[in-house]
Amino acid sequence: MSVFLDILSILLFPGFAFVIVLALIYEWIDRKFYAKLQNRMGPTYTGPAGVLQPFADLIKLLAKEDITPMAADRPFFSITPVVALALMLTGVLIIPIGGASGLLSFHGDVIVAVALMTLLAIVLFLSGLFSVNRFSIIGAERAVLQLLGYEIPLMLAVLGVALGAGSLTLAEIAGSTKAWYLFGPQVIGFAIYIVAAQAELERVPFDIPEAEQEIVAGWQTEYSGRKLALFRLTRDVELVYISGLAAALFLGGAGPVLEGIHPWMQTLLSTLLFVVKTVIILLILSTIRALFARLRIDQMVDFSWKYLVPISLLQMVLVRLVI
Repeated sequence: MSVFLDILSILLFPGFAFVIVLALIYEWIDRKFYAKLQNRMGPTYTGPAGVLQPFADLIKLLAKEDITPMAADRPFFSITPVVALALMLTGVLIIPIGGASGLLSFHGDVIVAVALMTLLAIVLFLSGLFSVNRFSIIGAERAVLQLLGYEIPLMLAVLGVALGAGSLTLAEIAGSTKAWYLFGPQVIGFAIYIVAAQAELERVPFDIPEAEQEIVAGWQTEYSGRKLALFRLTRDVELVYISGLAAALFLGGAGPVLEGIHPWMQTLLSTLLFVVKTVIILLILSTIRALFARLRIDQMVDFSWKYLVPISLLQMVLVRLVI
């Protein structure tokens, strides 16, 4: 019975099905809020206030013709969208959503959580490379160059929180008495994390690998139909994943475990708190997306190494002085 409940948790709640639905809703919030900041309407007609538009877009892409270019490396070209989505769905199992810990909680899971984002960036690079398209290859190269810029500051920001908590386990960091790491020197780490997360998601001003005005759709140029739908869904799940990781590291995760209440009520309260915190992170990311224009790839790498890396090192020093 215990094994059955574990499988049910992974597949339904707070596992894959719940996260996919939440990811599509977050896409709607992102698009709606982004449009509001630009004095537009955003999704409007599909469902109440357009909330079903991301679902409709996903179904439309799944129904479209799936074309594989003749020159592409067919086996790898076809498998990369599946691998990308699998990486992000595995990652969300580490995030505390409905309780004090994720479905996969182990010592050192913080390192795995960051490594999964790096692996995703590598998969996206390979997907462009296997397309054998000039625009895709340029986009893939930009994605790797961008990774070299933001990965080290991102890791240092996360390690600063782990250093302050004295743990490499996400559940212990989120449940620590110092759970609200947004205050004190960790506010620097939070700012660095948000900037690096924007680059990881390839959103403005770091949408350089997918610059439509320059290289069509970058590494995604040759993808269509089901494959493109899986990549779009991967980005939505990654948005939940990155927001959830930020909530766990800097905002105390899904909240404390309350004594004397029913476990289902505790799960409901933890999930609601998780959603509120991650939506706040999402709105911050959407605001950055609306405020800035795209950088060049050399400007992005230059900015990361000149400013983000030294500031993240300063954060580590301040954390050591405070604790």
